[in-house]
Amino acid sequence: QVQLVESGGGLVQAGDSLRLSCAASVRTFSSYVIGWFRQAPGREREFVAAIGRSTYYADSVEGRFTISRDNAKNTVYLQMNSLKPEDTAVYYCAAGQGVVPSRGREYRSWGQGTQVTVSS
Repeated sequence: QVQLVESGGGLVQAGDSLRLSCAASVRTFSSYVIGWFRQAPGREREFVAAIGRSTYYADSVEGRFTISRDNAKNTVYLQMNSLKPEDTAVYYCAAGQGVVPSRGREYRSWGQGTQVTVSS
């Protein structure tokens, strides 16, 4: 089981930026696909971005969000620019191996989440 801790959430205004971090406690971090998902109140969890050997993005964040990883620090980052009120949600990172990056149900380990609130 991979332990994951998210950080970096907060309250910002539309158009602002935030950088989320996902720190993992696992020796073979580089072998994992790390995904970011989000869930807004009353809505289903949705895929945001993922990184393995390649990067993957939801259409709704393509061009605004950038996912990256630092394997030496066992950390994945989600740089979020041009934030919109509809980006408001709890953001979760997840770790998996051999997963389809956008399929949340395939990830075995999840963090506790970090709240992102974007005011208009």
